[in-house]
Amino acid sequence: MNYEIKQDNFPYKNETDLVINAAIEVHKDLGCGFLEIVYKDAICIEFESRGYHYEREKLYPVYYKDILLPHCFYADFIVFDSVILEIKSKSGIANEDLAQTINYLKCSECKVGLILNFGKSTLEIRRVVL
Repeated sequence: MNYEIKQDNFPYKNETDLVINAAIEVHKDLGCGFLEIVYKDAICIEFESRGYHYEREKLYPVYYKDILLPHCFYADFIVFDSVILEIKSKSGIANEDLAQTINYLKCSECKVGLILNFGKSTLEIRRVVL
């Protein structure tokens, strides 16, 4: 199967905009250069202060030909029960990050993923849609 990043397709636009605005607030306050875990902790505080429903490190099983594999994955966040959120803190979002998010979307049955990179002077944002 081929998947592509659709720039003109914005399902859950309201929800993703809310997540992005919260992340911008975190980035404005902390800046760049911290480890991912610091931004994840701050995002939790920001989501809670805004009353957003989220789950951190949500576990998803992985299947191969209808067989449950012994290893699973943990999405950084599921926000509003509909958006996978992956937090990064590095020089840029790589193709591997996009591939990882696509796989997370397939396993979770979510349709939208956000990759937010706090490793630059401005917040880097990628929206991934299946």
